[in-house]
Amino acid sequence: MNIQVIVADDQEIARTGLRMILDAQPGIEVIGEAGDGRRAVELARRLRPDVCLFDIRMPGLDGIAATRAVAGPDVPDPLAVVVITTFDLDEYVHAALRAGARGFLLKDAGPDLLAQAVRAAAAGDALIAPSVTARLLATFAGAGRGSPPAQPVEALTGREEEILLAVARGRTNSEIAGDLHISLSTVKSHIARLMTKLGVRNRVEIAMWAYETGRLRQ
Repeated sequence: MNIQVIVADDQEIARTGLRMILDAQPGIEVIGEAGDGRRAVELARRLRPDVCLFDIRMPGLDGIAATRAVAGPDVPDPLAVVVITTFDLDEYVHAALRAGARGFLLKDAGPDLLAQAVRAAAAGDALIAPSVTARLLATFAGAGRGSPPAQPVEALTGREEEILLAVARGRTNSEIAGDLHISLSTVKSHIARLMTKLGVRNRVEIAMWAYETGRLRQ
């Protein structure tokens, strides 16, 4: 069954390009487009796609607000959102991740990375583009926080610390398994434990926690 995606971007040429790239990928199908944030939210709620691909800057309702509306912590049945942006030092990306986005990409990321991000989001995972991880998360770590990041409910093990850093550096589950010579299922189990201990929802927030606690810098 195809992964169903909606694309929201205020530039028609950008929407067309994203649709062409995604529709050319096996197992991915674009089922709707929106030119502004309000339409994107309405479309997402009506069509219930597997993944929403939102531009960060849209008229009416920006990508942050649109993300919060369909994927925020107060949404009973949140949708998967991947945020795309033109600039790798866009402060709004950090806010979008806080609003519930599962990942982010630059618009010039290329077809392969775009497809990976969509598939990861549809699978309940998240992809952080390695080319922008350090610059974005390190620059904006802690933005909007009035207090230090919460400490884990239980101390992290040495292996969990290793996987925490690997996730924060943008490594995929398969890459982490290869790097640490452990099985893919073991990696997934460790990441699930990390999310429980840190009180976060996905690997994007794991990475942000690593930066906010000073475990990883540029």
